[in-house]
Amino acid sequence: MADASSAPAARKVVVFFKAIGDAPILKQSKFKIGGVEKFAKVIEFLRKQVHRETLFVYINSGFSPNPDENIWDLFENFGIDGKLVVNYACSMAWG
Repeated sequence: MADASSAPAARKVVVFFKAIGDAPILKQSKFKIGGVEKFAKVIEFLRKQVHRETLFVYINSGFSPNPDENIWDLFENFGIDGKLVVNYACSMAWG
């Protein structure tokens, strides 16, 4: 049986925000979020931080995940150096 501390529900993921183009840069770029949260929570948090209703959000400058994706799953599959890199822009940056 797995240890409860190793379950995604007990883990936090470090999310590193990187601005693209003319998007405002955050004063603090690293935040922790629970692994069981949906990516939609990251999007809403980021919208409040940059005071923009429309944002384009990408993982590792490559793709825009579904808002229903689990943070832990994204981190496990696309995390780099212990962080989930989230790029954000005010206009579409990549297709």
